Amino acid sequence: MNQKWNTGTYDKDMAFVSQYGESLIGLLKPEAGERILDWGCGTGDLAAAIAGHGAVVTGIDASSEMLATARHKHPQLAFILADGQSYTAATPADAVFSNAALHWLKDASGAAASIAASLRPGGRFVAEFGGQGNIASVVDTLPAAFAAAGCPDKLSLPWYFPGIAEYTSLLEQHGLTAGLALCYDRPTPLAGGEDGFRSWLNTFADGILSVLTPQERKEVLAYMEQELKPRLFQDGVWVMDYRRIRVTAIKK
Repeated sequence: MNQKWNTGTYDKDMAFVSQYGESLIGLLKPEAGERILDWGCGTGDLAAAIAGHGAVVTGIDASSEMLATARHKHPQLAFILADGQSYTAATPADAVFSNAALHWLKDASGAAASIAASLRPGGRFVAEFGGQGNIASVVDTLPAAFAAAGCPDKLSLPWYFPGIAEYTSLLEQHGLTAGLALCYDRPTPLAGGEDGFRSWLNTFADGILSVLTPQERKEVLAYMEQELKPRLFQDGVWVMDYRRIRVTAIKK
Protein backbone atom coordinates (compact mmCIF):
# COMPACT_ATOMS: atom_id res chain seq x y z
CA MET A 1 0.00 0.00 0.00
CA ASN A 2 1.71 3.14 -1.27
CA GLN A 3 -0.20 5.89 0.57
CA LYS A 4 1.15 9.33 -0.32
CA TRP A 5 0.11 12.56 1.37
CA ASN A 6 -0.25 15.98 -0.25
CA THR A 7 0.16 18.00 2.93
CA GLY A 8 -1.01 21.26 1.35
CA THR A 9 -4.33 19.70 0.37
CA TYR A 10 -4.48 17.85 3.69
CA ASP A 11 -4.12 21.00 5.81
CA LYS A 12 -6.48 23.04 3.63
CA ASP A 13 -9.32 20.68 2.73
CA MET A 14 -8.98 18.12 5.55
CA ALA A 15 -8.54 20.61 8.40
CA PHE A 16 -11.43 18.89 10.18
CA VAL A 17 -9.00 16.12 11.22
CA SER A 18 -7.17 18.40 13.66
CA GLN A 19 -10.26 20.46 14.51
CA TYR A 20 -12.21 17.44 15.73
CA GLY A 21 -9.12 16.22 17.59
CA GLU A 22 -8.88 19.36 19.71
CA SER A 23 -11.59 18.12 22.11
CA LEU A 24 -9.45 15.02 22.71
CA ILE A 25 -6.80 17.21 24.36
CA GLY A 26 -9.33 17.91 27.11
CA LEU A 27 -9.35 14.20 27.91
CA LEU A 28 -5.55 14.08 27.86
CA LYS A 29 -5.23 16.93 30.39
CA PRO A 30 -1.56 17.64 29.58
CA GLU A 31 0.48 19.21 32.35
CA ALA A 32 3.64 21.30 32.29
CA GLY A 33 6.78 19.18 32.09
CA GLU A 34 5.06 15.95 31.10
CA ARG A 35 6.61 13.87 28.30
CA ILE A 36 3.91 13.17 25.74
CA LEU A 37 4.07 11.28 22.45
CA ASP A 38 1.70 12.19 19.61
CA TRP A 39 1.29 8.82 17.84
CA GLY A 40 0.63 9.55 14.17
CA CYS A 41 1.09 13.29 14.48
CA GLY A 42 0.50 14.24 10.83
CA THR A 43 1.43 17.86 10.20
CA GLY A 44 1.88 18.51 13.91
CA ASP A 45 -0.93 20.91 14.79
CA LEU A 46 -2.27 18.90 17.74
CA ALA A 47 1.26 18.20 18.98
CA ALA A 48 1.77 21.96 19.05
CA ALA A 49 -1.52 22.48 20.86
CA ILE A 50 -0.50 19.95 23.53
CA ALA A 51 2.90 21.62 23.86
CA GLY A 52 1.04 24.87 24.50
CA HIS A 53 0.08 23.43 27.89
CA GLY A 54 3.76 23.19 28.82
CA ALA A 55 4.25 19.51 27.99
CA VAL A 56 7.35 18.22 26.22
CA VAL A 57 5.87 16.71 23.07
CA THR A 58 7.43 14.41 20.47
CA GLY A 59 5.46 13.60 17.35
CA ILE A 60 5.95 10.32 15.50
CA ASP A 61 4.64 9.49 12.04
CA ALA A 62 5.47 7.07 9.23
CA SER A 63 5.02 9.73 6.53
CA SER A 64 8.09 11.74 5.60
CA GLU A 65 5.81 14.19 3.76
CA MET A 66 3.77 14.84 6.90
CA LEU A 67 6.87 15.26 9.05
CA ALA A 68 8.53 17.67 6.63
CA THR A 69 5.49 19.91 6.92
CA ALA A 70 5.30 19.44 10.71
CA ARG A 71 8.94 20.47 11.13
CA HIS A 72 8.41 23.52 8.95
CA LYS A 73 5.28 24.61 10.81
CA HIS A 74 6.45 23.76 14.33
CA PRO A 75 10.28 23.90 14.41
CA GLN A 76 10.28 24.10 18.21
CA LEU A 77 8.98 20.50 18.49
CA ALA A 78 10.71 17.14 18.01
CA PHE A 79 9.40 14.82 15.29
CA ILE A 80 10.52 11.25 14.58
CA LEU A 81 9.98 9.22 11.40
CA ALA A 82 8.80 5.88 12.76
CA ASP A 83 6.32 3.05 12.26
CA GLY A 84 3.79 3.17 15.09
CA GLN A 85 3.37 -0.61 14.82
CA SER A 86 6.94 -1.26 16.00
CA TYR A 87 8.41 1.95 17.49
CA THR A 88 9.39 2.09 21.16
CA ALA A 89 10.35 5.38 22.78
CA ALA A 90 13.88 5.52 24.20
CA THR A 91 12.50 7.17 27.35
CA PRO A 92 9.05 6.02 28.53
CA ALA A 93 6.46 8.79 28.27
CA ASP A 94 3.86 10.04 30.72
CA ALA A 95 1.20 9.82 28.03
CA VAL A 96 0.56 8.71 24.46
CA PHE A 97 -1.96 10.74 22.47
CA SER A 98 -3.33 9.68 19.08
CA ASN A 99 -5.95 11.26 16.84
CA ALA A 100 -7.22 9.82 13.54
CA ALA A 101 -4.15 7.64 13.10
CA LEU A 102 -4.60 4.19 14.64
CA HIS A 103 -7.01 3.00 11.94
CA TRP A 104 -4.05 3.19 9.52
CA LEU A 105 -2.09 0.68 11.62
CA LYS A 106 -3.44 -2.70 10.52
CA ASP A 107 -1.07 -4.52 12.87
CA ALA A 108 -3.18 -3.35 15.78
CA SER A 109 -1.51 -5.76 18.20
CA GLY A 110 1.92 -4.41 17.24
CA ALA A 111 0.67 -0.85 17.70
CA ALA A 112 -0.80 -1.59 21.13
CA ALA A 113 2.41 -3.34 22.22
CA SER A 114 4.49 -0.39 21.00
CA ILE A 115 2.30 2.13 22.79
CA ALA A 116 2.44 0.14 26.02
CA ALA A 117 6.22 -0.22 25.76
CA SER A 118 6.54 3.54 25.26
CA LEU A 119 4.62 4.40 28.45
CA ARG A 120 5.87 4.47 32.02
CA PRO A 121 3.87 2.45 34.59
CA GLY A 122 0.80 4.51 35.39
CA GLY A 123 1.15 6.40 32.11
CA ARG A 124 -2.00 7.14 30.16
CA PHE A 125 -3.18 6.52 26.63
CA VAL A 126 -5.80 8.76 24.99
CA ALA A 127 -6.93 8.12 21.43
CA GLU A 128 -9.64 8.56 18.85
CA PHE A 129 -9.81 6.80 15.48
CA GLY A 130 -12.15 5.06 13.07
CA GLY A 131 -14.34 2.43 14.68
CA GLN A 132 -16.50 -0.42 13.41
CA GLY A 133 -18.76 0.91 10.65
CA ASN A 134 -16.59 3.94 9.88
CA ILE A 135 -17.05 5.12 6.26
CA ALA A 136 -19.17 2.01 5.65
CA SER A 137 -20.53 3.58 2.47
CA VAL A 138 -17.02 3.76 0.98
CA VAL A 139 -15.89 0.35 2.23
CA ASP A 140 -19.04 -1.31 0.89
CA THR A 141 -18.95 0.41 -2.53
CA LEU A 142 -15.24 0.13 -3.39
CA PRO A 143 -15.43 -3.57 -4.47
CA ALA A 144 -18.19 -2.79 -6.97
CA ALA A 145 -16.29 0.26 -8.23
CA PHE A 146 -13.13 -1.76 -8.85
CA ALA A 147 -15.17 -4.51 -10.53
CA ALA A 148 -16.89 -1.97 -12.78
CA ALA A 149 -13.47 -0.64 -13.81
CA GLY A 150 -12.38 -4.19 -14.66
CA CYS A 151 -9.78 -4.52 -11.90
CA PRO A 152 -11.40 -6.24 -8.89
CA ASP A 153 -8.17 -8.02 -7.92
CA LYS A 154 -6.34 -4.73 -7.38
CA LEU A 155 -8.42 -3.71 -4.36
CA SER A 156 -6.74 -3.86 -0.96
CA LEU A 157 -8.17 -1.89 1.98
CA PRO A 158 -5.63 -0.19 4.29
CA TRP A 159 -7.86 0.42 7.33
CA TYR A 160 -8.51 -1.20 10.71
CA PHE A 161 -11.94 -0.32 12.13
CA PRO A 162 -12.53 -2.38 15.30
CA GLY A 163 -15.46 -2.56 17.67
CA ILE A 164 -15.19 -1.46 21.30
CA ALA A 165 -15.02 -4.98 22.75
CA GLU A 166 -12.31 -6.04 20.32
CA TYR A 167 -10.16 -2.97 20.92
CA THR A 168 -10.41 -2.77 24.71
CA SER A 169 -9.60 -6.50 24.90
CA LEU A 170 -6.54 -5.86 22.73
CA LEU A 171 -5.38 -3.09 25.07
CA GLU A 172 -5.83 -5.36 28.09
CA GLN A 173 -3.68 -8.04 26.43
CA HIS A 174 -0.83 -5.53 26.31
CA GLY A 175 -1.12 -4.28 29.87
CA LEU A 176 -3.32 -1.25 29.24
CA THR A 177 -6.45 -0.98 31.40
CA ALA A 178 -9.24 0.79 29.52
CA GLY A 179 -11.20 3.55 31.22
CA LEU A 180 -13.44 5.46 28.87
CA ALA A 181 -14.40 3.51 25.74
CA LEU A 182 -17.14 4.57 23.37
CA CYS A 183 -18.05 4.32 19.71
CA TYR A 184 -20.21 7.04 18.18
CA ASP A 185 -21.44 8.34 14.85
CA ARG A 186 -19.81 11.59 13.73
CA PRO A 187 -21.18 12.75 10.37
CA THR A 188 -18.39 14.91 8.92
CA PRO A 189 -19.01 17.64 6.31
CA LEU A 190 -16.30 18.01 3.65
CA ALA A 191 -14.98 21.25 2.19
CA GLY A 192 -15.01 21.79 -1.56
CA GLY A 193 -18.68 21.59 -2.48
CA GLU A 194 -19.36 19.11 -5.29
CA ASP A 195 -15.65 18.23 -5.51
CA GLY A 196 -15.37 17.46 -1.79
CA PHE A 197 -15.80 13.71 -2.02
CA ARG A 198 -13.35 13.32 -4.91
CA SER A 199 -10.77 15.32 -2.92
CA TRP A 200 -11.42 13.12 0.11
CA LEU A 201 -10.90 9.94 -1.93
CA ASN A 202 -7.74 11.28 -3.56
CA THR A 203 -6.37 12.10 -0.10
CA PHE A 204 -7.46 9.26 2.17
CA ALA A 205 -7.76 6.50 -0.43
CA ASP A 206 -4.64 7.39 -2.41
CA GLY A 207 -2.94 4.15 -1.35
CA ILE A 208 -5.91 2.18 -2.69
CA LEU A 209 -6.08 4.15 -5.93
CA SER A 210 -2.33 4.38 -6.59
CA VAL A 211 -2.23 0.80 -7.94
CA LEU A 212 -4.63 1.73 -10.77
CA THR A 213 -3.90 3.00 -14.25
CA PRO A 214 -5.03 6.62 -14.81
CA GLN A 215 -8.09 5.39 -16.72
CA GLU A 216 -9.02 2.84 -14.03
CA ARG A 217 -8.64 5.51 -11.34
CA LYS A 218 -10.88 7.88 -13.29
CA GLU A 219 -13.55 5.18 -13.64
CA VAL A 220 -13.41 4.20 -9.96
CA LEU A 221 -13.74 7.82 -8.81
CA ALA A 222 -16.68 8.43 -11.17
CA TYR A 223 -18.42 5.24 -10.00
CA MET A 224 -17.97 6.11 -6.33
CA GLU A 225 -19.33 9.62 -6.83
CA GLN A 226 -22.35 8.44 -8.79
CA GLU A 227 -23.24 5.64 -6.37
CA LEU A 228 -22.77 7.59 -3.13
CA LYS A 229 -24.03 11.04 -4.08
CA PRO A 230 -27.69 10.21 -3.26
CA ARG A 231 -26.61 9.06 0.20
CA LEU A 232 -23.80 11.44 1.14
CA PHE A 233 -24.42 14.71 -0.76
CA GLN A 234 -26.75 16.98 1.23
CA ASP A 235 -27.61 20.62 0.45
CA GLY A 236 -24.48 21.13 -1.63
CA VAL A 237 -22.13 19.45 0.86
CA TRP A 238 -20.70 15.92 1.03
CA VAL A 239 -21.14 14.52 4.55
CA MET A 240 -19.03 11.46 5.34
CA ASP A 241 -20.43 8.67 7.51
CA TYR A 242 -17.65 8.73 10.09
CA ARG A 243 -17.93 6.49 13.17
CA ARG A 244 -15.27 6.97 15.82
CA ILE A 245 -13.83 5.09 18.78
CA ARG A 246 -12.71 7.26 21.69
CA VAL A 247 -10.71 5.49 24.37
CA THR A 248 -8.57 6.17 27.42
CA ALA A 249 -6.39 3.65 29.23
CA ILE A 250 -3.72 3.41 31.91
CA LYS A 251 -0.59 1.27 31.77
CA LYS A 252 -0.53 -1.22 34.64
